[in-house]
Amino acid sequence: MSILSYLHVVLTTRLAELRHDGERGDSPVPTAVIIFGLVFVATVVTGLALNRANSWMTNIPTFTNPVP
Repeated sequence: MSILSYLHVVLTTRLAELRHDGERGDSPVPTAVIIFGLVFVATVVTGLALNRANSWMTNIPTFTNPVP
């Protein structure tokens, strides 16, 4: 069997297997990118909430005793 015939049979068989497999799932790269994006957004939201809370706490007036 010549090398070209062998490669043709191997390629044809592999393509038939790929067509037959159906759903093969998603690669892990897009999933990792989505998770990284969600973590980044959560970090930004948490930082903004912390900044707002600290700003609100510093704007509370301090207690001064009115009687000397």
